Amino acid sequence: MPAPVISIIDDDEAVRDATEDLLRSMGYSTATFASADDYLRSEKLRDTACVITDMQMPGLSGIELQDQLVADGHNTPMIFVTAFPNERVRTRVLSAGAYGFLSKPLEETQLIECLKRALER
Repeated sequence: MPAPVISIIDDDEAVRDATEDLLRSMGYSTATFASADDYLRSEKLRDTACVITDMQMPGLSGIELQDQLVADGHNTPMIFVTAFPNERVRTRVLSAGAYGFLSKPLEETQLIECLKRALER
């Protein structure tokens, strides 16, 4: 059985690369995107088992991406990461179904725990 595809969306290339390296070392297949718009236009949209996305990016934000995916009928699990944690935003994305709202710099164990929960759904 092929490894689930985890799509990583972050405008910071170093964060994308580090997250991708971590997930690949654990056996996951990954796809990376510099923006939510790039992800929405990609062939990976339908193959993604979980999205790990930054909150603040040029173009669509992480919240706007979540809203778009829900509006389009995609129920892909999402994990949000941000350098600017905000309780109101955290509550919003979690109540809309997100599996995590993590602060940068990411703690690997927190990310892995959220990812496992998302993939077990």
